[in-house]
Amino acid sequence: MSSEAQEDRPTLAHTPLYDLHVELGGKMVPFAGYAMPVQYPAGIVAEHQHCRAQAALFDVSHMGQVRITGDEAAQSLETLVPGDLLGLTTGDQRYTQLTNETGGILDDLIVGRDQDNLFLVINASRKAADITHMRACLDTAVQLEALEDRALLALQGPQAAAVLGSLVPDCTALRFMQAGWYAIDGVDCRISRSGYSGEDGFEISTPADFAEPLARRLLAFEPVMPAGLGARDSLRLEAGLCLYGNDIDETTTPVEAGLTWSIGKRRRSEGGFPGAAVIQQQLAEGVERKRVGLRPQGRAPVRAGSLLTDEAGKEVGTVTSGGFGPSVGAPVAMGYVASELARPDQELTAVVRGKGHPIAVAKLPFVPAGYHRG
Repeated sequence: MSSEAQEDRPTLAHTPLYDLHVELGGKMVPFAGYAMPVQYPAGIVAEHQHCRAQAALFDVSHMGQVRITGDEAAQSLETLVPGDLLGLTTGDQRYTQLTNETGGILDDLIVGRDQDNLFLVINASRKAADITHMRACLDTAVQLEALEDRALLALQGPQAAAVLGSLVPDCTALRFMQAGWYAIDGVDCRISRSGYSGEDGFEISTPADFAEPLARRLLAFEPVMPAGLGARDSLRLEAGLCLYGNDIDETTTPVEAGLTWSIGKRRRSEGGFPGAAVIQQQLAEGVERKRVGLRPQGRAPVRAGSLLTDEAGKEVGTVTSGGFGPSVGAPVAMGYVASELARPDQELTAVVRGKGHPIAVAKLPFVPAGYHRG
């Protein structure tokens, strides 16, 4: 390859755990501008199953971490999202979306209230756009700070609480979607009881220079093994969780995506966020399409982009995520179908490489959630 071609190749960013991933044998791939491990030598299926049975450690430091301060922080951010942020009490977190004027989803994110600020976790592929959008739209009386000097680790699985609790006993009192600040080896870390696996678990925001020592501490526990992007994707798919850019995007609304539960009751009536009129109309009158679970018949996975047809051969939807579900022991998928067909056991056909494959609408999630609700 010529030196000019090498210069044209985009440089991938490294998280603070990059060297550790390489040391552990991680297979590094480009993802959202970062070099990230898709798997380790044990393989995706082993990592997935270990997370369901014990605990897995994921590096999610590519995600954006943002702090918003000011007396009107929650009120100002509410003008951009349909979630009820004024109702958040200290230590609580809420899942919501940044919406556009047609009700489409610019990004989905977690918003938590700390003692004197809002703490946001946003998607890696959208963080630059999100930060630009929020800075342009938020009230000038509030301040937005992108926390570039922090890493984010996700410890997920039924043994996560026992492992992390041995280092930070008080964090085990957290319930699902609660967060707080705790000292680990004298270092202040923000620990939230949340994740993207469908299992009980924690996300730990830590100073960048403490990420590797903390990861090594956690990996030293027998129940914990490292896991990469591959297992993270199969876990979230079995849990029925959306992937931005696949299952939700600027053309899908929270109502179509089955995320109505995340729209605050007060916000449904009063509006005041981009696309509120569209979303309110959908809530009142219904939608033409809905996100559903899908179970391909047979052993072959049906991938994103596959068209869905009815018994007459008419196109009625699209697969947005698909793969093999190790916990289910069979292929699983999600997608959008015409609302009148969005009922469990509805038989459809997925068109894969020009051939039809039987597929049926299924309830989500495919695996019961293991969240600790207290």
